[in-house]
Amino acid sequence: MNTEITIHPKLHHLGLTTGNLEAMIDWYRKVLGMTVVHQTEAAAGGQKDAPTLKAAWVSNDEANHRLAFVQLPGLTADPDRSRHHRLQHVAFEYRTIDELLGTYARLKGLGIVPVLSTDGGSQTAFYYEDPDRNSVESTSTITAIAGLRASTCERHRISPETRWAPMSIRTR
Repeated sequence: MNTEITIHPKLHHLGLTTGNLEAMIDWYRKVLGMTVVHQTEAAAGGQKDAPTLKAAWVSNDEANHRLAFVQLPGLTADPDRSRHHRLQHVAFEYRTIDELLGTYARLKGLGIVPVLSTDGGSQTAFYYEDPDRNSVESTSTITAIAGLRASTCERHRISPETRWAPMSIRTR
């Protein structure tokens, strides 16, 4: 047993509480291709005096789940969320810039648009808000030349209000 070396485990899944279980499942299905692996209306396991908890576990790859949603009774939106401690965002990486931009175009066609886009030169990202206003980043590391990026934007019809410039941050 290793007791001396720091092991570097990979992130397996993220758990989120919600008041909108079905809306969250639908959004993550549309945006990231997540499918429900398991869903229950009795997440508390029938414990006496336990609140009724609904839950769903979703994945878009070989893992048994990548996201877990637990619907808590009485949960409400926090209008001052941006001023409180919270998870800032979660990111999902696309293999190529074409996959990222194709996803942008597909989501735009569904009426799902980013609230923020960034381009740091070596990485491009779109930030979306899920139904609970969690920030979800779609990103790709760019290894192409700048001219390819511009032509790819034209091919995917990225709108002027969402286009980016190097080292910029744009909002809708």
